Amino acid sequence: MSRIGKMPIAIPAGVTVEIAENNKVTVKGPKGTLERVLAPELTIKQEGAEVVVTRPNDLKRIKALHGLTRTLIHNMVIGVTNGYEKVLEINGVGYRAAKQGKELTLTLGYSHPVVMVDPEGIETVLDGQNKITVKGIDKEKVGQYAAEIRAKRGPEPYKGKGIKYADEVIRRKVGKTGKK
Repeated sequence: MSRIGKMPIAIPAGVTVEIAENNKVTVKGPKGTLERVLAPELTIKQEGAEVVVTRPNDLKRIKALHGLTRTLIHNMVIGVTNGYEKVLEINGVGYRAAKQGKELTLTLGYSHPVVMVDPEGIETVLDGQNKITVKGIDKEKVGQYAAEIRAKRGPEPYKGKGIKYADEVIRRKVGKTGKK
């Protein structure tokens, strides 16, 4: 049995979960509303103040979907209550970020500034010129947008210049040595 899949999802106060046909789950909370269509093979039931996901059989695909479905619903519940955030750091001489409206302008050593527009439901907040916080209620969108920002100039292993996650550790390399 899937250890994650069989755990019930507790629904905090102020959050409503609606399960429509074809396993369309809608979660409403203080921060907003999220909806997602999940695998139709699984059974999603609301029992009191918790949601339970059950599977009909033990086929490999169904077992894989069991834990995934439970985690997706759990992430939606956390998203509408607390929200998600990822912190990115910009390292390097002359590398900086600026924010104007919904536009994030990154100066990353290219011949031109890189302009990124915040997607729907995602907000970027600058802390100084070299710390970007990506916030939102959808874990998937927050992670994806943070990854897109990081991809504009990933960290390099010699000096550590570039954009990295705040909790990321860059494996450093030793530079080349001169001839003796």
